Amino acid sequence: MKDDVKKIFVEKFKTEPLIVRSPGRINIIGEHTDYNNGFVLPAAIDKAIYIAASKRDDYLISLHAANFNEDFTVKISEIAPSKQNWPNYILGIVDQLKKINKNITGFNAVVDGDVPLGAGLSSSAAVECATVFALNELFELQLDKMQMVKLAQAAEHAFAGVKVGIMDMFASMFGKKENVIKLDCRSLQYEYVPFHLPGIKIVLLNTNVKHSLASTEYNTRRKECEQGVEWIKENHPEVNSLRDATIEMLNTMVLPKDKLVYKRCRFIVEEIQRLLQACEDLKKDDVSALGKKMFATHDGLSKDYEVSCKELDFLVDAVRNNKNVFGARMMGGGFGGCTINLVKEEAVENLVEDVGNIYQKEMNLPLTAYIVSIEDGTSVLK
Repeated sequence: MKDDVKKIFVEKFKTEPLIVRSPGRINIIGEHTDYNNGFVLPAAIDKAIYIAASKRDDYLISLHAANFNEDFTVKISEIAPSKQNWPNYILGIVDQLKKINKNITGFNAVVDGDVPLGAGLSSSAAVECATVFALNELFELQLDKMQMVKLAQAAEHAFAGVKVGIMDMFASMFGKKENVIKLDCRSLQYEYVPFHLPGIKIVLLNTNVKHSLASTEYNTRRKECEQGVEWIKENHPEVNSLRDATIEMLNTMVLPKDKLVYKRCRFIVEEIQRLLQACEDLKKDDVSALGKKMFATHDGLSKDYEVSCKELDFLVDAVRNNKNVFGARMMGGGFGGCTINLVKEEAVENLVEDVGNIYQKEMNLPLTAYIVSIEDGTSVLK
């Protein structure tokens, strides 16, 4: 992939580029907890976005997306969200750099990658992290990794219009081989937790659907969580997010007012606890305890938080009683994308084939499988 992106760049721009690799991410457990100031447990993976870039002498930004075979050019002074969509993840970064008075000139860039689009592996965050990392190197902006993560998140809010939490960008930037990151989304303190499960593979099963509900329902869930916090604050002013809430608080202050808001909030409070226990499971290499929590997370996301869909539920139910699968759940914002499965290595091939056949038959859709490993975060490739 590195050689491909370099070749396209040299053919197009007739100069040698800087090349940056920024990975997609998985999240072992802890879904929708990030914007509630809870914990998440992501990891960078061996599927990544690659950006080849070089400075220009003028103020033009010239972009090429190899995946779509599309070009885009704009003057720095005229950047605005584009209807083409894909340039927004790059332009959003330039917009944020302008806002903090980091002066850059124009640049050429080619973007390519093997992070599956729409699979919930955060290809957008990987593009943003690759872009900010490359521009930081090219223009010697002296940003540290945390500053770059925050810029990438702000870019997604402003130019893609999705109020994402910080997890995706953090995992892409700070990933460490064979470790997951226990990230406190309130303080941004983090700890690497070794992911040593010999004989176990991480298998992603892609539903190949993305229901249009995703972004509107995502923003609705945020509002529902915020509403629960407001009601708790009436009696507990010290509670600023669901991170600080207890089930008892929800029972007394949210349930009497609104059963739906209660269900949403209860899932988050339980999920934060599940994640903390899951870290202890990993420290003991207890894959079966971890797996049970993954199934519990899926059931909560499906029934209480209601961000699953029939395709995701089908894939989790298809492996639920399989002795070779320790745990499975939907991963990401919901309404499509992938399930993440912990599978015995020797059973992966048969599992993918068997589940693929029944999925095709029942859902009339192809199933795509990705076997991923945990890798390092964003870096310059020599």
